[in-house]
Amino acid sequence: MSNKSNEVVTLLKEYFTDYLPNTRGLSENSIAVYQYAFQLLFGYLRDTKGLSPEKVTFELLSEDTIRDFLQYLEDERDCSIKTRNLRRAAILSFAKFASKKSFATALTFYSDIVGLPKKKEPKIIGYKHFSKEEIGILLKLPNPATMIGQRDVTLLSLLYATGARAQELCDITLEDITLGSPSRVRLTGKGNKSRVVTIPGTCTSILEKYLRSRNLEPTLKAAGSRHLFSSQTREHMTISCIESIVKKYVTTAIKQYPDLFREENYTPHSFRHSIAVHMLEAGDSLIAIKAFLGHTSVSTTAIYAQVTPELASKYLDERGKPLKEAALAFQPQPLAMELPFLYKRR
Repeated sequence: MSNKSNEVVTLLKEYFTDYLPNTRGLSENSIAVYQYAFQLLFGYLRDTKGLSPEKVTFELLSEDTIRDFLQYLEDERDCSIKTRNLRRAAILSFAKFASKKSFATALTFYSDIVGLPKKKEPKIIGYKHFSKEEIGILLKLPNPATMIGQRDVTLLSLLYATGARAQELCDITLEDITLGSPSRVRLTGKGNKSRVVTIPGTCTSILEKYLRSRNLEPTLKAAGSRHLFSSQTREHMTISCIESIVKKYVTTAIKQYPDLFREENYTPHSFRHSIAVHMLEAGDSLIAIKAFLGHTSVSTTAIYAQVTPELASKYLDERGKPLKEAALAFQPQPLAMELPFLYKRR
């Protein structure tokens, strides 16, 4: 090994064997978290770039490399934003240490890591969700004998059955709908990303009745670009209109069923939250719900697991072993032999 190639490993060994335990006085458990971050990093460099530890230099640990590694943690190892930020913090801590020990070669490495910002964790906004009984009540409130009532029961049914965001529902056109066994709808979400969601049979019946009442036919090319829902003044319904419709029926439900609907400030998003909670309660995995809702990260979907302790436990079971067990399980033998200080416990 050349001195330049050896420098990263040499400084890393000093960092773990002396600096963290003696200078900073970190506990064994805290050091284990830092060790695991570098186990993952060196494993990533080996598996994706074919780099053994002795070939890793500070020049190779560029901003792009570390950014790709952090993205890999989210995409391939299903890490939450919080965990991703912890891994970044561990690398940044070593980079700061290395820059003081070897200013000439490690300063750029430190500057690059500083330039990689922490990601904001998804806010637990606390959207209210409906029980299944409350959903049933809401769907019975619109008057199906009127055109407005048919539109509204179809709108509320699709909000719940597809987990659509309000804007996604506004943007549905006739060409997005495929009737059949089963029926499907294409939803276009954030970042113009599309997903296809199956429509349950009961909801399909409501949708078909609504389409017939409007003389709409999804298969006709001439009608394809027409939006599914419109208001009295616009062919393309707006989010504010959907919010008004939801508020109208929730207000009625609260008056008629004072023992139910005990939360405040229900919104169209409450239907999306509700179907996610009900899917979790039915035993669906977070990965399946992530795809259904069109989330880019399972950490966003995990917000729904915080509704009850039981669902939180279900989430923890899915996520696998605790960190300490995972660190022991993830021990590629070549790395454990080449970098023993990353695996050694005091």
